Amino acid sequence: MSSQVRITEIFHSLQGETTRVGLPTVFVRLTGCPLRCVYCDTAYAFDGGERTDISAIIEQVQKYGTPYVTVTGGEPLAQPECLTLLKKLADQGFDVSLETSGAMPINGVDERISRIMDLKTPSSGECHRNLYENIAYLNKSDELKFVIETEDDYQWCKSKLIEHQLADRVLAVLFSPVHGKMDETELANKIVADKLPVRFQTQLHKALWGDEKAR
Repeated sequence: MSSQVRITEIFHSLQGETTRVGLPTVFVRLTGCPLRCVYCDTAYAFDGGERTDISAIIEQVQKYGTPYVTVTGGEPLAQPECLTLLKKLADQGFDVSLETSGAMPINGVDERISRIMDLKTPSSGECHRNLYENIAYLNKSDELKFVIETEDDYQWCKSKLIEHQLADRVLAVLFSPVHGKMDETELANKIVADKLPVRFQTQLHKALWGDEKAR
């Protein structure tokens, strides 16, 4: 039997975040997530979806003619066969990134995959789910994201940045304001004033298309 994963959608758009922001990308959104972050903007991927052969997913991705693929969710690694999907996409020559919450082990992910991992901040309500042992597996092709809603979040992120020497471990540490909650200019000014070795980012896709799921 062919390997399958449950997917919510596959679509072609611009990458809205990370160091690949602005690049045309195929997104494969897997269904399901064990977390319930209070600021989650993809709750529609918690349930439903359709079990799909990995071979069929790859065939659909190939039709878009774009080298960049992002596997996202939900929480993709909640489905064990996600590891197979990632490997097979890389085998086909795609430049693949994985968006993961950091609440699932990442050490089994194919080394060709760029892992975009969150550390959940206190205001997410899921800070206790962070697997800090994942930090040891991060490397210079990976990126680490903090989604910041409050001043307490910001101070917490600064402490983790220093405690784990995160800027030395990964390609980029990303500080992202919660859309509509943390003032973007305020966060940018804090980063500049504190001379943090991080990359400020906003969600390009929301600036362009608001809350639409895909283009």
